[in-house]
Amino acid sequence: MKRRSFLKFAGCTWTSGLIGGNFSPAGQRGTRESGDNIFLDTDVLRHRNQNRSTVVCQNGVVCSSQPLASMAGVDILKTGGNAIDAAICANAMLSLIEPMSCGPGGDLFAIVWDAKQRKLLGLNASGRSPYDWSLDKALAMGLKEIPVLGPLAWSVPGCVSGWAALQKKLGRLDLAKVLEAPIFYAREGFGVTPIIARSWSLGSEANPAALKTFMPDGKPLRFGDIFRNEDMAKFFEIIAHEGAEAFYKGQIAERIVKFSQANGGRFSMRDFSDHTADWVEPVSTSYRGYDVWELPPNGQGIAALQMLNLLEHFDIGSMQPNSAEHLHLFIEAKKLAFEDRAVYYADMDFADVPLKALISKEYAAQRVKLIDPMRAAQQVEPGRLKGSSDTIYLTAADKDGNMVSLIQSIYYGWGSSFVPDGLGFCLQNR
Repeated sequence: MKRRSFLKFAGCTWTSGLIGGNFSPAGQRGTRESGDNIFLDTDVLRHRNQNRSTVVCQNGVVCSSQPLASMAGVDILKTGGNAIDAAICANAMLSLIEPMSCGPGGDLFAIVWDAKQRKLLGLNASGRSPYDWSLDKALAMGLKEIPVLGPLAWSVPGCVSGWAALQKKLGRLDLAKVLEAPIFYAREGFGVTPIIARSWSLGSEANPAALKTFMPDGKPLRFGDIFRNEDMAKFFEIIAHEGAEAFYKGQIAERIVKFSQANGGRFSMRDFSDHTADWVEPVSTSYRGYDVWELPPNGQGIAALQMLNLLEHFDIGSMQPNSAEHLHLFIEAKKLAFEDRAVYYADMDFADVPLKALISKEYAAQRVKLIDPMRAAQQVEPGRLKGSSDTIYLTAADKDGNMVSLIQSIYYGWGSSFVPDGLGFCLQNR
């Protein structure tokens, strides 16, 4: 069988780096003749120390950090689902396979290209802090900062509302079909991979349910161990049959609130019933002629746009990848963007975020003066504006041209290190 006819669909694991597109020195635009396929141009990878081949396929692709999750997403495409269905399936699989990084107890952000409308859509499925938790109450408890672990670090998990919003607006299959593989592998088990095994360890601060779920024999799992999560299988079954309603207004919400009350948390049923996942307008900047899109705050994506605006001032194309000068510029640009992130990024429902100014070319032209090509900045201050982890990433595309870019996280590794009784996942500490 010829390779081209065999690769109708493809699943692959994610590695950082750019695949596809033309790379050219600063001030020059890559050009191509009509009919050329830039994604088949192997010359774009000539300087990349890449040990995986570029995947070419006809009908769809799913890319994630775990082969089993990617395969499950591809199976969804094969059974008639679209990229949105495949992304939800892969995310649920990663909740099982990488429980220290993501899961139903965390938040979700996605950018979707809707091929039918030819429109870019943004989804912010992040939760709010409890109504019964405020700065004044934290100060009254003698706290100088929100605890990193435990019940006081919890915010309402938005992940499941994100799945529901994606499925309702853009999906082709119902959640029962999409969650079949996650249910199967949660119940039957899967082999722990080498990289995940390195992170499979909970500390003494974890609650008993977390230790029972993820360290069933009292010790971390090792490469090749078979892990099963019956509680998560049952949880997925509830979501498959009752939808997000069960998580925010039904039995799952009731169980999490009861767990919160028993462990010093602040959750109420109102916190869950009032939660919404919001469709938002993505924001963009241009980088050497290409438009790059991110979600607006309260997410952190615009930091990437700020960094690109800064790096556009340098001849990146002439530098050897991962050389000292190359890494230095990226690090210095990140310092500047992250200092602004700490000061200006916030929930736009509650704060006046100077979004347009932060991602403007004019602002970047001021800030780039702080980058010394020969010296690392020892201290970085935020810009002056007027008026002013652990995570998984996956992407999916289908034969119709729909594409999904999705990030999902419980924030720190293992989130808050607390698992609600009988649910099989950690609550985030965002």
